[in-house]
Amino acid sequence: MIFEIAIFGIAVGMSLYSRTRTFGFAFWVVAFVWIAYLRPEWFSEWFGWRLKGVVPSLIQLAMFGMGATLTLEDFARVLKMPKAVAIGCGLQYSVMPLVGWGLATMSGLPPEVAAGIILVGACPGGVSSNVITYLAKGNIALSVTMTACSTLLSPVMTPLAMKLLAGQLVEVDFWKMLWSIVTTVVLPIAGGLVVNRAIRWWGWSTDSAERMLSRLAMLAICLICAIIMADSRDALQSVGWILVLAVGIHNLAGYAFGYGISRLTGLNESESRTVAIEVGLQNGGMGATIASEVLKSTQAALASVIFAPWMNVSGSILASWWRARPTDDEDLKLTPTAQESTPR
Repeated sequence: MIFEIAIFGIAVGMSLYSRTRTFGFAFWVVAFVWIAYLRPEWFSEWFGWRLKGVVPSLIQLAMFGMGATLTLEDFARVLKMPKAVAIGCGLQYSVMPLVGWGLATMSGLPPEVAAGIILVGACPGGVSSNVITYLAKGNIALSVTMTACSTLLSPVMTPLAMKLLAGQLVEVDFWKMLWSIVTTVVLPIAGGLVVNRAIRWWGWSTDSAERMLSRLAMLAICLICAIIMADSRDALQSVGWILVLAVGIHNLAGYAFGYGISRLTGLNESESRTVAIEVGLQNGGMGATIASEVLKSTQAALASVIFAPWMNVSGSILASWWRARPTDDEDLKLTPTAQESTPR
């Protein structure tokens, strides 16, 4: 008990300390998942009620919180930066599902666990990507727009990717998955947009409401990951480090392909960082919910549960490294490393 309390204490301390406060969400996700692994009974059943049943409502809460921070202008920005958004969303629904399929094929994992790797790759961008982009000196407007657009595309693109790439591993009901995403993701986001619009129409300040809903969304994601981890701990112990390694490679491949292809296609440094983060960070909460509610498999949810804390930690590290480097392409050519490598 003392050890578990200490883990939460560390998360609280990291959230309050000025130098680590911006990474607070990553610490909280890791804390919840780790505690759920150590004490699964804490997140399995309360007063005879299985907590697994509340997962869809939690993802709806998280998506509503996300929608409340968006405006119609975020979607209109697609017209102002069509190239970057098209490249980002294209990579989101090509690189990540295909890399996931490759890892699932080579890993030798049980079919349902392997399908979960593909599933997390077929999900839209993660809700924490906007914060990570800010820390990395990326393009915040592009990040918000990409997250919104990839999420709105998910009712079609996620079931399609699963049907094509994971159909031989598990039974994939395209229409059932589509409807599940609409009800748990799209409609709550739309509700959040309406609330945001109403608040602005009345002339009220949205700062406090957005801050509160954002924190509720983060808490919901932490609880989703903890509940799924508690419910599938035994399955995780049977696959162990192989799945963790596959998830780590999957995440890093998203960063690498996102950044590399963005630069090759002419996007600037700031835009390329943003695309890399958007592609590398997935909506693990949505993946876990689909696995549990549509595929009816906690084993298929394992990859999403591991991906969520892993991506927040790796994303925070990447953002810290990028934050110390210039975002202007001309300045990048004049960094000490570049100067040292220039013949004299």
